[in-house]
Amino acid sequence: MATVHLRIGDLVWGKLGRYPPWPGKVVSPPKDLKKPRGKKCFFVKFFGTEDHAWIKVEQLKPYHPHKEEMIKINKGKRFQQAVDAVEEYLKKAKGKDQTHSDDKSKSDKGRKAAKPMKIIEEDDEDAFKGGSSDKEQTDSDPEPSSVRRLVAGTVSGFKWESSPASSMEPITKRLKIIEEDTGSTSIQAADSTAINGSITPTDKRIGFLGLGLMGSGVVSNLLKMGHVVTVWNRTAEKCDLFIQEGARLGRTPAEVVSMCDITFSCVSDPKAARDLVLGPSGVLQGIRPGKCYVEMSTVDPETITELAQVITSRGGRFLEAPVSGSQQLSNDGMLVIVAAGDRSVYEDCSSCFQAMGKTSFFIGEAGNAARMMLILNMVQGSFMATIAEGLTLAQATGQSQQTFLDILCQGQMASTFVDQKCQNILQGNFKPDYYLKHIQKDLRLAISMGDSVNHPTPMAAAANEVYKRAKALDQSDNDMSAVYRAYIH
Repeated sequence: MATVHLRIGDLVWGKLGRYPPWPGKVVSPPKDLKKPRGKKCFFVKFFGTEDHAWIKVEQLKPYHPHKEEMIKINKGKRFQQAVDAVEEYLKKAKGKDQTHSDDKSKSDKGRKAAKPMKIIEEDDEDAFKGGSSDKEQTDSDPEPSSVRRLVAGTVSGFKWESSPASSMEPITKRLKIIEEDTGSTSIQAADSTAINGSITPTDKRIGFLGLGLMGSGVVSNLLKMGHVVTVWNRTAEKCDLFIQEGARLGRTPAEVVSMCDITFSCVSDPKAARDLVLGPSGVLQGIRPGKCYVEMSTVDPETITELAQVITSRGGRFLEAPVSGSQQLSNDGMLVIVAAGDRSVYEDCSSCFQAMGKTSFFIGEAGNAARMMLILNMVQGSFMATIAEGLTLAQATGQSQQTFLDILCQGQMASTFVDQKCQNILQGNFKPDYYLKHIQKDLRLAISMGDSVNHPTPMAAAANEVYKRAKALDQSDNDMSAVYRAYIH
């Protein structure tokens, strides 16, 4: 491969993990951000976003020679907006370059001509942020994006040390997973990392019902990766943002299903899932032979069996695909998808799962994914209750809660989940990332599933009582970490 010679200010195409090659500019990194060791890389800011990252030289291509190639292979509204931002930047740079050249010709008349100077606009944030001014950025965030520092982590195999989390955090996590998550599993997993190229969106028309904490991030990533998406939500106003991003609007679930080849749904509980399918103007009224319905809600296996039967009875094809994750992971396209049911639907959903998750699993007949997801959430919910119990016991015995967290995060139980949830508790920040009422629902369903097979679930039962106590304290719509408040009241 030909050597790429780059310098500060050069325009490039940079490859960010599963994202398609994106236009950016080589810039100087913040002074406190150490350059990764081991391989040659450049610090790149990407147009149309606030994203910036160290990118390995082999993941970079000069902008102009590869422009036509990239425009042909990449689609999507945001991609086109980014390319437009580059062209606008070039017009501004050309104008400033001409002004600079005229000034130089006057002052240097009679002297030997100087080498052309390349215009470098390190503080020109508009093209990168999508139009907001430096003042607007400063007013909304005391640390402007031009000097934000990346969170400590690993990008494309590089390690660095820095401090506060920033808008780059989703991308650092995405690339970390891509580099490290290369092993296979005993369960059939989808090729969801798309390491060797950008995601090619399916040509099938996609529908999505439910724009809550999880669904909103999923739809955003489907659109970002070039899928044609029609949306519906019980509260119609939630659709507006996605319409602006290029989605189409469906007036009812039935209309969405009739318009689309594959329709996903992601709602709160078994009742909502049933109502969406069986209710007035519901999914069942729009199902025709060959139409695909994918239930992403976390519900009990009995609900899945019922929905699968009514969908297939109309000639439809059914897949369940609940997701493990949170609002932040949904926004970052880092969900784990557990699917079961019609294997051909799973394969048809490949590009969708690649857009919304870091990996997906297919585990057999419908109902299996519901069982697996309830077990996973039972463990997570019980663990969260135990963490809260430990924090409050530390306080009750005169121990520092921060020291408890610091020790915990240096041991075998260290994880992003533990660190984030504990920090939120210590800061009194219970903004929902996964609703407390939903994890309590999952615990309740898991306990019931245990009862159905005469299997004891005493830890889950104890945790469930603590969450019920938190709900009684009006914590239902807070994050699951608000279970902490059940111990201090």
